[in-house]
Parts: sequence; C-alpha cells; structure tokens
Amino acid sequence: MPHNLPAHALQLRSLIQASGELEVSLVEVPVPTPRDNEVLVQVEAAPLNPSDQGLLFGPADLKTAQTRGTAERPVLTAQVPPQALAGIAGRVGQSMPVGNEGAGTVVAAGASPAAQALLGQRVAAIGGAMYSQYRAVAADQCLLLPEGATAAQGASCFINPLTALGMVETMRRQGHTALAHTAAASNLGQMLNRICLQDGIGLVNIVRSPQQAELLRAQGAVFVCDASAPTFAADLTAALQATGATVAFDAIGGGTLAGQILSCMEAALSRQLTEYSRYGTSVPKQVYIYGGLDTSPTLVNRNFGMTWGMGGWLLFPYLQQIGPAAVAALKARVARELTTTFQSHYAGSMGLAEALQPDSVARYAKRSTGAKFLITPNS
Repeated sequence: MPHNLPAHALQLRSLIQASGELEVSLVEVPVPTPRDNEVLVQVEAAPLNPSDQGLLFGPADLKTAQTRGTAERPVLTAQVPPQALAGIAGRVGQSMPVGNEGAGTVVAAGASPAAQALLGQRVAAIGGAMYSQYRAVAADQCLLLPEGATAAQGASCFINPLTALGMVETMRRQGHTALAHTAAASNLGQMLNRICLQDGIGLVNIVRSPQQAELLRAQGAVFVCDASAPTFAADLTAALQATGATVAFDAIGGGTLAGQILSCMEAALSRQLTEYSRYGTSVPKQVYIYGGLDTSPTLVNRNFGMTWGMGGWLLFPYLQQIGPAAVAALKARVARELTTTFQSHYAGSMGLAEALQPDSVARYAKRSTGAKFLITPNS
C-alpha cells in the first residue's frame, strides 16, 4: 500500500441493541490493503438512498433522536418501538456499515490487470460500506467514470440507473409493452421518464401532488397522473388504456395504491372486451412493489379479475438473474449517458459527522422529491 495512506480511517456504522436503542456512530477501522482483484477507493461522495436509510435507522422512531459525544465523533441515538424489534432480530447486536454505492479515486490496486487499470482513476463503486473514508471493492464492482465527470455525478451510478433500466428490461422480458411507476417525480422516476422517452416506451407516471406533475411534464412526460386529484382513478385508467401498460413498479408499498393500479388496469382492458367474463380480462396484470415509502399494510380490493400478480422486486436479485453479460450492457449505457439520461440532483451534501446531527437527519429523512443528499466522507 502507498506509504502516504493512513493506517486507520472513519466508517459510519449502525447498531441496534437488544434494549431497542439505535446507535449510529463513527468507528475507526484499519484502511484495507486491496487483494489481487480489488481496488482501494478514497470515497468522495455517496448518496443517501432510501434503501441506505432503511439500514441506517431501521424501524427506529426518529422523533426520539438525540446526539451525544463530540462534534468530531457524534453518536446518534433513537429508540426502536418494542413491537418492531421482532422484525429485526437478525441484526440486533451487530455493528453494520452502511452505504450501498459511491464514487471516488482509486488510490491503491491489487495485482490483477483489471485492478491495475483503475489505479489513479475516478470510479463509481458498489458493494456496501460506502459511508467510509476508504473502501476496498472488487474491480468488477467499479464503473470507470467518463473523462471530466465528478464524484458527485458518479455517486448514484448504480442503484437508481440500474433500477430504472431493470424495470424496463423486466417489462420487455415478461412480454409487456408499457409500464407505470409510482413516486415518479423522484430522481429514479425522472431517469425512468428519460429512458422511456428516448426508447419510445409508453410510461404512466404516478405522482402525489400537482407540483410533481408539473415537474415531470416540463421534462417531456406525456402521461402524468396525480394521486391527490379527485379524478385520479379516471385519469389513471385513461392513461393505462392509451399506453397499454400492464406492469407497474410501486415505490410506495403500503396503503391502497398498488391495488388501485390493478383495478384501473382491469378497467382499461375491460373497455376492449366484446364478451363478458366473470373471471375478468385474460391479459396478465402485474404490480411489483420495490419500495416502502408508506410502511402501513398493503390493502387490496380484489376487483380486477383473476389474471393478476403482486410481488416484490429487488435490484440485486434481478441482476443475478439476468447474468453478467446483460449487466455489463446496462452498466455501459449508464457510463455513456451519465450526465444526460442518468444525471442525479441533490439538495446538498454533508460530512460523516454532520450526517449524525438531528437537524441533518430531519432534512434527509423526509425522503421527499428534491431532497436527496450526498455524504462526503473525506470532507
């Protein structure tokens, strides 16, 4: 390892005690020496995705959050409700590193040609524990950033872009021709809108306010349905009929929205029936829940026939399913269109210690449109 690297560096970790107390702190860990097929990345930027916050805080009640310790080494604590402890029994007592993805400069590399080729380069990386000042990752978990791209531009190269592309690939591979998406004004939703416009795919964007609807329409979205509007069900049915969308990806999870989408799909398809069937339309209708912005139970009113499905969809199992060659093709597209189709927008950035202050948590834990933040571990 180069002699000018520190022996130890800081890493953000999340721990839930058996008592139900969440403890998020900065831990000093050895700077790893990369193995033959690994590189050591000095992390410059890592996004606070909803999936990261799920591990960072678990089911803790953030209204109980407090900070102790020093300004340089704060410790954030909060209480997990007793009824939620059973659902996280597997992580109780484990100090867990956080951060799915990030970007930075490769400052050391293993002996393999693939690792050596990245030495001195700015890369995006995935593999967990990215809220660290230094992170060793396999060379094939890195994406070489285009010339001139910043770490902030590359920090969200993986989760959102590959999720959006994965949704489109799932649609194609399962025989659907158009799709619907909830929380569509998010960074991910805006990427998906750009992909579908570029590729000529029908997309129904479902949002939660007139402001979000206007944001997407200004970006060229054709079909935007506002769930807060009194005409939402009629608007959604008309958009589904116009596009032919029979698969949807739902970031909300809880409440009635997933079932309502299936109902409107059935209503749209029923308009084309020439003969009544008590089993409903025969066209497969599918909703995939991939997020949990609403943690309440998912409620379904089964008024959409018998040819339907509802299940979960996760990025990493999907990537394993399609295989390395298909994944490489998706990553190559992300690299080509990093500053266009797959650009991300951030409300701000903060260092590791600042991220543990209650006022910072209150800002980024909202998970609202336009409120995505970056952690800059070495700032």
